[in-house]
Amino acid sequence: MDDPELRSTTDGNPLRRIPIEILVSVGKARPLVRDLLALGENAVIPLDKRIEDPVELFIGDRLIARGELQELETGEPGQLAVRLTEVISEPDELN
Repeated sequence: MDDPELRSTTDGNPLRRIPIEILVSVGKARPLVRDLLALGENAVIPLDKRIEDPVELFIGDRLIARGELQELETGEPGQLAVRLTEVISEPDELN
């Protein structure tokens, strides 16, 4: 394989170049079905967290970190980012 995109990185592990989707969870809601059926445009669904509470980052169903929502300083106005405040460490599982 002579494709530079398929070559391994300097550490010898080509898997490090594969993108992974991270889900950022800001909270949960548990409305009744009748309340969901009554929702319309501009409805507000309360969550179980406050705006200053940390958000949780997941890969699949595995919690990998917690952080704070903030506006990205570079890029589009209003674009969200997460500043990590805690990284969940599980030795050798993500290497």
